[in-house]
Amino acid sequence: MKWTEGIDKLGIGLYILLCIFAIANIYSVDEGLGKKQLIFFGISLFVGVIIFFSRSKFFENMSGIIYIGGVLLLIGLFPFGKEILGQKNWYKFGSFTMQPVEFAKIGVALMLANYVSGSEFNLKNRKSLLTTLAIVGIPAVVVLAIPDVGSLLVFTAFFIALYREGLSGWLFGIGFLFASVFLISLAVNPLYVAIAIVIIAAILIFLNFYKMSWDVITISSIAGSIILLCGLAFATPFVLEKMPKHQRERIEVLYKGEKAFRDTSGYNLLYSKTAIGSGGMWGKGYREGSVTQGKFVPEQETDYIFCTVGEEWGFVGSAILVLFYMVFIGRIYYLAEQQKSSFNRVFGYSFASILLMHFSINLGMVMGLFPTVGIPLPYFSYGGSSLLAFSMMTFIFFKLNYADKNSLV
Repeated sequence: MKWTEGIDKLGIGLYILLCIFAIANIYSVDEGLGKKQLIFFGISLFVGVIIFFSRSKFFENMSGIIYIGGVLLLIGLFPFGKEILGQKNWYKFGSFTMQPVEFAKIGVALMLANYVSGSEFNLKNRKSLLTTLAIVGIPAVVVLAIPDVGSLLVFTAFFIALYREGLSGWLFGIGFLFASVFLISLAVNPLYVAIAIVIIAAILIFLNFYKMSWDVITISSIAGSIILLCGLAFATPFVLEKMPKHQRERIEVLYKGEKAFRDTSGYNLLYSKTAIGSGGMWGKGYREGSVTQGKFVPEQETDYIFCTVGEEWGFVGSAILVLFYMVFIGRIYYLAEQQKSSFNRVFGYSFASILLMHFSINLGMVMGLFPTVGIPLPYFSYGGSSLLAFSMMTFIFFKLNYADKNSLV
């Protein structure tokens, strides 16, 4: 058997293509940063080779230590972190910076995979459920306290992996319901939202009246849910009012349009849309984008890198990039489902879901479908921490997949 058998060439090939295309676009925005990103890519490949030639059981055995290390790095931000762009979520070492939350995600994915793959794990058991929630929740609470809302949203990706392992879909429905009430209450009078909630609940109760068991628990649950949702509707305006001004405006941009905040929170989005729209079908050409070369969009090499693709490569180039991501993420999910080891499967689902959340939120943010929350585009946004962390997850998974394919079990 050749040692190359079991290496997923499609996945590795897509990873390399995404990184090279990213470096080219970062170089278009800033030559110096493009050269630095090339160095980061070289370091990531070197680390990837080390990972690939390590023992696959290493990651399972060390998952607890890696997880604790990630949490401690997050906690260390409070006394030692460097505040950049209003958020204290970076360590600074001379001219280098490091964002520990990117590496903490690796620890959570490994620890979750380790615990879920244990023989005593059963999501229907309260202890198992609470433990899995704690594994995800502990670093999530620290991230919320920083605060880093964007990264906090990414932590919900782990629930997709847990859903594959038997987590009830009702939790997703409840989360979607509460999020919908919150967002609707931002644009509609909360009184009207509360009335709509009561009417919809009454209709559902009427349609299912004879199918339900009307005991104290059922009645209390229904009444409590209605009161909680109505309370959320009335509380939403107060929550929005208490937010920092820049965060409040980022949400209001979705409803009032970026032109209403063109000198503040809507500035990035306004020029991002301008850049993407001006690219047309085929784009203006590499390094020919007027918005990109004029540096009108702040953070265009990081969170808003996609608008460079839209302007210089047009709809066709943007569609190809989106297709690459969809195939790559779908490939991870597919390979994860094929794993013999439950540890490998859970890690694969966690990894793919993290990519999916980053990809979806970043593109939605750049196109004005989601508030600006500071989420990088995986492999594509400038930054050594992000590229190295995503590359490590990539090579860990492909190493696990390689070991699984060559396993006799």
